[in-house]
Amino acid sequence: MISKDLGPAALEKLADLLDKGRLGPPYTAERVERHIAGAMKGAAVEALTGLAQIEMAPHQMARALRLVAAERRENQRLSDRVELVWSGPEVAGSMSRDTGVVVRDLFRGARTSVLISNYAFDRPVGDEARERARGLFLPLAENMDRNPALRVRMFVNVQRPHPSQAGANKTDAALLQEFADGFFVDLWPGRRKPEVFYDPRALLPWEGPRACLHAKCLIVDDEQVLLTSANFTQAAQERSSEAGVLLTNTFVARALRDQFESLVR
Repeated sequence: MISKDLGPAALEKLADLLDKGRLGPPYTAERVERHIAGAMKGAAVEALTGLAQIEMAPHQMARALRLVAAERRENQRLSDRVELVWSGPEVAGSMSRDTGVVVRDLFRGARTSVLISNYAFDRPVGDEARERARGLFLPLAENMDRNPALRVRMFVNVQRPHPSQAGANKTDAALLQEFADGFFVDLWPGRRKPEVFYDPRALLPWEGPRACLHAKCLIVDDEQVLLTSANFTQAAQERSSEAGVLLTNTFVARALRDQFESLVR
């Protein structure tokens, strides 16, 4: 009934006119165009006429228009707090931000807490590849070393190899030690280390009801949440086609963190 062409400012202006008695029935184009810009005149006439047809008095119409204006302002506020995040080929006219840039900015700006959930990590071979892989976590590691109050928790997938692969019969402890050695030697460049948690179901025998930790997200300071298809690997954040959203929403951030913390408990 009320066109989306009418923004909050136009709706509030119409409400003021109605309340002050400066605009009343019949709501014709000639009467409306004295107060409303030509581009929105038709939408204003349609809205006012529609409200009048359901026998709303001018003061009731003003109240309804202010409610719609408030809703549209709130929707705009919320939409301004959601950003599209993308990895891969550049797309002409895209409004998204680069995944690697977003992650580095979040790592650098964290003040009190960072929670990372990830499925796969780089497995670099050689010094050059190792330095590139470590660069992904460097902003976070530097932030941790500068800020003793910053708490970092990582939730990772450590899985038992397929029976056809080497290491399938190793103990859980041996597989966990291999992961820890590889991560902290090859990927982590800082002095302080994050707390690292894993889902033990991923280490169950392949014949049983196995599961894995596949969620890929980043929560910073209980304020910002990055939900993404990208792993925290160099390829996923710089070359592969990956999509995600960055939310600035304390309710979502705390609710998602609580999900992970409940797994720890």
